[in-house]
Amino acid sequence: MNRLCQIEIDERGLARPTPEIEQERRVAIFDLLEENSFALPPRPDRETPEGPFRLHLAIRDGRLVFDIATEEGLKAAEFHLSLGPFRQVVKDYFQICESYFDAVKRLPPSQIEAIDMARRGIHNEGAAILQERLQGKAEVDTDTARRLFTLICVLHWG
Repeated sequence: MNRLCQIEIDERGLARPTPEIEQERRVAIFDLLEENSFALPPRPDRETPEGPFRLHLAIRDGRLVFDIATEEGLKAAEFHLSLGPFRQVVKDYFQICESYFDAVKRLPPSQIEAIDMARRGIHNEGAAILQERLQGKAEVDTDTARRLFTLICVLHWG
């Protein structure tokens, strides 16, 4: 029951994504809904709702907003994370993704593989930062953090 059952991205104010970015988003959401681990930790000051959860991701006032509701639509939690810790890794991730998409069109498989390994490394770094920032707010496994990081990158686009 500790999982996400719906994911929405607030696109207000976002630049129109490139086809590659849109594809990354679709794949991340599909993969997240297929398999994820998302729980709200117990808190002494209130009852902790159980999943599955609906996630609404947005950027508001320069902060990353996780708006969480129960499957029935009842508000479960909302937390805001500073975007500062993500800025450099998102920038690095976009740069390596550009290199990767360009390489796929013109380079041999061995060079594509090297770029992809670097891309995965940066992606893992972003996921680790997300897990650290979510500590005490939400519990996610590494694969869920990786896919959520992809969505954070989509929100940064433009």
